[in-house]
Amino acid sequence: MLSDWLQKNTQRLFTPLCPLCQLKKSDADSASIFCNTCMEFIVSTPRCLRCGLETPSAIEQCGSCLSAPPLWDRLYCVSDYTFPTSSYIHKFKYTKQFWLARDLASLISNRIDQPAPLITSVPLHWRRYLQRGFNQSDLLARYTARTLTTNEMKIESKTLFKRIRATATQQGLSKRLREQNLANAFTLIKTSLPKHVAIMDDVVTTGSTVNYLCQLLRERGVERIDIYCICRTPEPSK
Repeated sequence: MLSDWLQKNTQRLFTPLCPLCQLKKSDADSASIFCNTCMEFIVSTPRCLRCGLETPSAIEQCGSCLSAPPLWDRLYCVSDYTFPTSSYIHKFKYTKQFWLARDLASLISNRIDQPAPLITSVPLHWRRYLQRGFNQSDLLARYTARTLTTNEMKIESKTLFKRIRATATQQGLSKRLREQNLANAFTLIKTSLPKHVAIMDDVVTTGSTVNYLCQLLRERGVERIDIYCICRTPEPSK
C-alpha cells in the first residue's frame, strides 16, 4: 500500500549517517553517534591515568609521573593523534567545520567518570581567534559540559584564562622550547572557583600549556584539576 511505501522510504531517508564513514547506521549500531565499525577505530587503550600516555595496562601513575608528576591530577582522552580522530580534529580546526565539536565532545564525555563541576578551556590570542573564527577548545568545553550535565548535576562551562601575549605555534617545538614559548602568556581572570576544575584542549602533546594553566589554578587554591582532551600523543623525542 502507498502508506507502507511512504513509511518505509521515510525511515530510510531519515536514518542517521555515521559522521565518519557517511554510511547509514543500523539498528544494531551502538548509541554512539558513530557506527559500530567506526567505533572499533576509537577503542579505549590502557593508559596512565595521571598523564594519559599509553601503558601496557591501566595504572594510576606511570614511572614518569612518580618521578616528575604534572600539576594536574588526571587526564581523560579519546585516543592518540591517529585516524580517525586526527582527521576529525584537522577538519574541525582548519576547515572551519566548527559543528564537529559536538561529535568530538560526545566521544570524550563517554570516557569521563567523575566530571568536574566547572570546565574551562585553553584560550586563543585575539589575533588567532580572528583568523580561525572560533576557539576550538572553548567549543569542546561547552558541548562537553552540556553532554555531561544531568538532572542530578549541572556542569558549567566558563572562561577562566586570558592569553595576554601572542606566541609562536607549539607544533614541532621540543618540551623545553614550548615552556619558554609560554612564559607569561596567560593570566587567570578573577572569579570564584570551585575546588575541582577541568581544562579542555583538543590535543595534548608535552602538556606544557595545560601545566602552565594548572599552576595558575593551584595558586588560587583549586585542589583537583583534570585535563579533558580528544587526543593525547607522546611528546617529540627531541
